Amino acid sequence: MVTRNANIANLKAGYLFPEIAKRRREFAAANPDAKIISLGIGNTTEPILPHTNAGLVEGARKLGTIEGYSGYQDEGLPVLREKISKVFYKGKFGIDEIFISDGSKCDIGRLQVLFGSGVKIAVQDPSYPVYVDGSVIAGAAGGFAETGYKGITYLPCTAENNFFPNLDVIQANSLIYFCSPNNPTGAVSDRTQLTALVNTAINKGCIIIFDAAYSEFIRDPSLPKSIYDIEKADQCAIETNSFSKPAGFTGVRLGWAVVPKALKYAGGESVNADWGRIAGTIFNGASNIAQAGGVAALDEEGLKEMRELTDFYLSNAKLIRVALQKLDIHCIGGDNSPYIWAHFPGRDSWEVFAEILEKCHVVTTPGAGFGPAGQGFVRFSAFGHRADVEEACRRLNTQL
Repeated sequence: MVTRNANIANLKAGYLFPEIAKRRREFAAANPDAKIISLGIGNTTEPILPHTNAGLVEGARKLGTIEGYSGYQDEGLPVLREKISKVFYKGKFGIDEIFISDGSKCDIGRLQVLFGSGVKIAVQDPSYPVYVDGSVIAGAAGGFAETGYKGITYLPCTAENNFFPNLDVIQANSLIYFCSPNNPTGAVSDRTQLTALVNTAINKGCIIIFDAAYSEFIRDPSLPKSIYDIEKADQCAIETNSFSKPAGFTGVRLGWAVVPKALKYAGGESVNADWGRIAGTIFNGASNIAQAGGVAALDEEGLKEMRELTDFYLSNAKLIRVALQKLDIHCIGGDNSPYIWAHFPGRDSWEVFAEILEKCHVVTTPGAGFGPAGQGFVRFSAFGHRADVEEACRRLNTQL
């Protein structure tokens, strides 16, 4: 009989968000009259706006015609890749450096296949779970110890370091997972910080996997939206991004990865060429209907809709921050990010999660689920209907 993949056996526990869903179901079963409001999982709630939605509809219609039908588009529709380069990168990259996918999370998982099990890993702590869990499954993280996986260098992001890590601890020749605006903390790295990150990567022979999935929530014009806003980043970084949050595509599934031709391995081989080979081997491209929606989202009217949608969620975030501040709970995020990172000093994150659920009937996300440095924190998500967010804030202020 075939034996189990030992790397999967090394995973510490179940994936964070199914565990939250399980605890929510258990609470609902025990409290059938409770109206539970979720400020936990970062899943969009508002309808796709008209211009973008019309692009999806038209994309589906065209597939029913001889003239409009299209089959496999492994790397993505050229028109979409051209628009992504123009809108997000000022035309810096050719379409053969932009690969369309079914989302940033999916790309990050496939990148593990690109780099294999022998690469060293450095990851922000706290961070989105797939960076760590994907590394474990690929065999690049080793077994679990009390403070985390043995093969991973954790980069604590705490209030003491203004939620930007000490880069000196990064080992040479590592894969560095970095997210800004950060999920879960909501912290956004400034130009000086990202310049230090790029310089560290170049000096130590590292490659940065930069997750920019929340870049369209940045409102401060001084803050970089892309790692490629930093000089020489194309020599040391891959960037992933997504339509999920800014265009409401969480269920549509559409994203992209930028793999510059200037990015080389230690031996001088092309990372871009290898990524093209990986993508063509284990992925047949994002839905052509989704890509038609992406093209519409990058039209002038579609960009206005993205701004409108992200403004809506940022307004939700402001309501949550104000509610927490009334309780004298220190928090960050929510200004250039849809996440609010709330501190409960000396408390266990899962205990705080349970207390808020029991007293307020509000679902949050325990910070410990994002890494060791998340203990004592809870993440609030601004993705929700306005009436639900307002009611959740009322409950927080009256029940906690």
